[in-house]
Amino acid sequence: MSCSAEHHCVTCSDEAVTVLVVDLLEGDLALVDTERGREEISVALVEAAVGDLVLVHAKEAIAVVGSGGP
Repeated sequence: MSCSAEHHCVTCSDEAVTVLVVDLLEGDLALVDTERGREEISVALVEAAVGDLVLVHAKEAIAVVGSGGP
């Protein structure tokens, strides 16, 4: 994988960020909490659930990295 939370993407120089899944939507989409507020992303490549922390690059979840719960 060319992206991680610590590094820039070697393909486009964008950073991947970790966000919290707050709702799953139709069509492999999810609503997530980001530093800029809530945003819609694709979760087509991962098996995410509400409460999961996912690594996102270019509005695409590329990995589930943990749970936001206790």
